[in-house]
Amino acid sequence: MVTLRFKKAQAGLEFLTTYAWAFVVILIIIGALAYFGVTNPSRFLPDRCNVGSEFTCENYALDDTNNKVQILMKSNLGDVINITTFTVSTETGVLNCQNTNPLYHTPTTNNFWRPGTQITLNATCDLSTIGFVPGQKEKISFTFSYYDLKSGPSYSRSVSGEIFSTVK
Repeated sequence: MVTLRFKKAQAGLEFLTTYAWAFVVILIIIGALAYFGVTNPSRFLPDRCNVGSEFTCENYALDDTNNKVQILMKSNLGDVINITTFTVSTETGVLNCQNTNPLYHTPTTNNFWRPGTQITLNATCDLSTIGFVPGQKEKISFTFSYYDLKSGPSYSRSVSGEIFSTVK
C-alpha cells in the first residue's frame, strides 16, 4: 500500500514538472521578444503632430543630427498675428533650446504671420543630451504664445501641441 501512494505522488510531481518547464520556456520566449523590441508598441504607432484647431501642423522634424526641432505650421485664424514665445519640452521638463524663429516682430521688421500662410517654428536643441536616440520614436510638447495685431500684446494667447515622431 505504501508503494502505491508513492507512485501516485511521483505521477503528480512529473505532471507538475512538465507544466513548470513549459511555463519557463514561455517566459524565456516572452523575455527574448521584449529584449529585441518586438513587444514595443510605439514602433507600430504612426508619427503625429497635434495642435489646436487654430493652427494646422503641416510637417515636423526631430533632427538629432542638426540639433533641431522644426514645425511647419499653417494659421487657420482670420487675423494677422505675432508670435512672442516658443518653447519645447519633454515629459521630463523644458528643453534648453535656442529659438531661431524669424517671426518675432521687431520695430524694424514686419515679420507677421498672415492668415492662411505657413511658417516654420525652429528651435535648436541638443536632443541627445535628454536621451533621444536616432531611429527611436519620441514625444515632445511645444507651446507658443501669440497676439492679434488688432488687439495688441495685452491680449496674448497660448497654444500647446505635441509631436510623436521618429528622431532622425
